[in-house]
Amino acid sequence: MAASNSTPQDASSSGWGWFTGGIILGGVVAAGGVLVALKLSNGRYSMLGEAGDATVFPGRRSQQSKRTGSRSHITTRAPSPQARQLMSRRHHQYQKQSTNGPPLPPTRSLVRQDTDLYYEGTVHNHASANGREYAHHSTNQESPYITESDRRRAGTDLVSESEGGAGAEPVIYAGPADRSNPALHDALRHTVQYPYIQKVNGTGATKHQSFNGEGHQASTTMPRSASVPGHTAPLQQARLDGYAQSSTPKANGAVRRRNINHHVRQTTQDVLATEGRIIEDAALHEHYNRVLTPEMPQTEEAEDVCHMLKKALDERSKWVFKPRLSPEDMVDVPEAQLMRHCLGDDPFHWDNMPPQQYRFQMVDGVVHVWDPSHSDERLFAPPGDSHDFFSTMHWLLKVSAMGHVRSFTHHRMQLLEQKFNLHVMLNADKEFLAQKSAPHRDFYNVRKVDTHVHHSACMHQKHLLRFIKSKLKKEPDELVIFRDGKFLTLKEVFESLNLTSYDLSVDSLDVHADKNIFHRFDKFNLKYNPFGQSRLREIFIKQENIIHGRFLAELTKEVFNDLEASKYQHTEYRISIYGRKPVEWDTLAAWVVQNRLYSDNNLWMIQIPRLYNVYKNQGIIENFQQFLDNIFLPMFEATIDPGTHPMLHIFLKHVSGFDLVDDESKPERRPTKHMPTPEEWNTKHNPPYAYYTYYVYANLYTLNKLRESRGLNTFSLRPHCGEAGDLDHLAATFLLAENIAHGINLRKSPCLQYLYYVAQIGLCMSPLSNNSLFLDYHRNPFPQFFARGLQVSLSTDDPLQIHLTREPLVEEYSVAAQVWKLSATDLCEIARNSVIHSGFPHRLKMHWVHTEYWKDGPEGNNIQKTNVPALRMVFRKDCLNEERNLIANGHQAHIIRTSRTADDSQ
Repeated sequence: MAASNSTPQDASSSGWGWFTGGIILGGVVAAGGVLVALKLSNGRYSMLGEAGDATVFPGRRSQQSKRTGSRSHITTRAPSPQARQLMSRRHHQYQKQSTNGPPLPPTRSLVRQDTDLYYEGTVHNHASANGREYAHHSTNQESPYITESDRRRAGTDLVSESEGGAGAEPVIYAGPADRSNPALHDALRHTVQYPYIQKVNGTGATKHQSFNGEGHQASTTMPRSASVPGHTAPLQQARLDGYAQSSTPKANGAVRRRNINHHVRQTTQDVLATEGRIIEDAALHEHYNRVLTPEMPQTEEAEDVCHMLKKALDERSKWVFKPRLSPEDMVDVPEAQLMRHCLGDDPFHWDNMPPQQYRFQMVDGVVHVWDPSHSDERLFAPPGDSHDFFSTMHWLLKVSAMGHVRSFTHHRMQLLEQKFNLHVMLNADKEFLAQKSAPHRDFYNVRKVDTHVHHSACMHQKHLLRFIKSKLKKEPDELVIFRDGKFLTLKEVFESLNLTSYDLSVDSLDVHADKNIFHRFDKFNLKYNPFGQSRLREIFIKQENIIHGRFLAELTKEVFNDLEASKYQHTEYRISIYGRKPVEWDTLAAWVVQNRLYSDNNLWMIQIPRLYNVYKNQGIIENFQQFLDNIFLPMFEATIDPGTHPMLHIFLKHVSGFDLVDDESKPERRPTKHMPTPEEWNTKHNPPYAYYTYYVYANLYTLNKLRESRGLNTFSLRPHCGEAGDLDHLAATFLLAENIAHGINLRKSPCLQYLYYVAQIGLCMSPLSNNSLFLDYHRNPFPQFFARGLQVSLSTDDPLQIHLTREPLVEEYSVAAQVWKLSATDLCEIARNSVIHSGFPHRLKMHWVHTEYWKDGPEGNNIQKTNVPALRMVFRKDCLNEERNLIANGHQAHIIRTSRTADDSQ
């Protein structure tokens, strides 16, 4: 709020004093994001809220309130004698120059709604002193940005007004200032000006006496017709204009010092918080240092590339599964603070759903569902068959290999990276200050989801060692395994290995990945065996053993306790279904339900190892069709009639998605357009990656549609992809997957990398895991992907083999921050991405990110929850929209040009 450029007579007619800078509370200016001017009434100051009502601060009542019993005005403390003397002197000087006049109508305080730092609400017109009108927005809520410390400072010199009754009712105006004006910005931060007006020569100009933060008195003369640079003409008559004049010491050296430290008690933290709010406000109004790149007219070659890219994006929209209810359709659903609020008070509650009259049968590797009343009509069919998919995938691979496509997309990705570098150079300090405005939030206090972590390696090695020693000490006589025709106790197992409790150490445990496993996935899998013994793996980290997985269940509960203690860390533990036999589902579900393995901080994911060739060689299955039957038919049975698999029905409510895992570096033949059906695939060779991916996708698509029709949760496809192997893995998941784990091979294909960026497909990357297996840490493309705007997040993969601390996810972030010099804003943005990538329910994401988290830019971000500044979100949204518009415009130009060419040829 700034004083108007009216004369003293005009000012007296409205009853308003002159103020400059921040929030003015009873003669004391505390810099803040909301600007306030107070009206004098009966010789005292008051701060009012809605429609002239007094804003009540917690504290003790004034003496007058005690006498009268009134509680309408409460102060935190009595005003100091210096404050009383100062206010009395200024008020008497003001009274001598005032004349009666019509007061301004009462107004309401302007506040900030949630993270929207501009003001919304009903527009009210107010008559200024010279008869002109200006408008502002008002709301009915108290500003969340007046903190408790502001209230305490306000109480220092705030005078109770219980006497009231005399004169017009005091009013308050609070509104946003134009932060783009440097002089105004400086006045807000540094100037303290008291309500003292002095007429100058009778010319209609006014003279202000003010004091800056160092106690220097300054005088500035402001003509009545003065305008603020950068403001529009109607705004020149508003009371915001006076802030354009910042205070400076007198040039003639006649400077009189005054100590006002006992009036203004403003800490560095307050100033930084104010700066943060100013920056957030400016970002939402696009008053920040933007990186603009002029776009040259596109050539015909560029138009052809845009046309092909647009077609690729349309193909993804055709294939990828979309829920029947999008997040936009559930915008009115209330937020949920805990996972149990989505599942119910008892997460393992059995709800007896009646069976549905559907018929289903596996046909050519995909489950077909029919309605008995319409036996010939197939329900819930995927968008295309295998031939359609493989044809589209081959077209996409052909396009990504074209020279002009590679050149165009490489140029665009480099330009995006340089834009980010310039943005950081221009706005990094502003982003850091903006984070200061978010109370309580920092990197440790924002939600982070470990979206890629395997359950059998979810604990760190010290935790596993401590658990093994504890069981060896407390339960040495427990029968744990059957070997060589007899049952062995835990003590006998360790005696057969010549190990005692005293001999056990992290080194002898030997589960940590070392340099000898680089490019040796087979050796990496052997690290799952404690002390190099497969029998100990079966005892401690398998759920199928003679103790029914009790040790692993107890270990899992301890990990859950650690997660819940950290509060802001969440996981999606991957647990395996192998496809060897149908009973695997019932065994796994019984282990989870009977041991009540549940945490508000965890969801389960199902990982399917691509090991058909192993089971075929062992004679367990006959063909690939049987492998698919063992995985999917039990889920269809539990969905149509939950009574056939009651525990599986309960367990599936805790599952968020499916994954495909195995060594991608194994050589394989690229699939052709005409591949044999799963029933015909009876050779000992493993099917290609894309073959696995399509048939898992097609069955999940039909299953999801069926579960939606019954009001049950659905599953996403989020496979391991791009850690090694050929580019057709990445092409297949671009068409079918919601997001992927790893994706480091995108560095080899600029076209696919660009498509993943424009489609905003999540990459759940694990640089420390890659460093142990496939790619040195300093060569990892994570920082490059992040700078270019790909949706990347950090995950741990295998804490047992990779990490050394009790919080492996924080360790992953810590190493990345140190090596790649990531800022606090970078870390919080990555953490926000991890929440978006996760399969946690819509209601939780609303609570963790924003009520409209699915939107791009600041509209889908709440800095109070994510600690990601609006500056960063606006920049990301601008870059993404520019690329999408570039593709759309090029595609449209290509269509127009080709249609004209066709007309000319005719």
